[in-house]
Amino acid sequence: MDTDTAEGPELVLQGKFADAATRAACSQDSPPAEDEGVIRISVRMVEQIREACDAAEAAGPQL
Repeated sequence: MDTDTAEGPELVLQGKFADAATRAACSQDSPPAEDEGVIRISVRMVEQIREACDAAEAAGPQL
């Protein structure tokens, strides 16, 4: 969680860069902005991401 951004708090995720075919497929539905990328996150991370989202939501305006 990065609470020190101009836009407000953000979750920071780490993952492997997606291959060219995956990036192209994703871009058809939702082209990434200049400062965005497509990454892959292992399914084993789902629970940790869920917990991070819950903690961020619970902190809400306190951040």
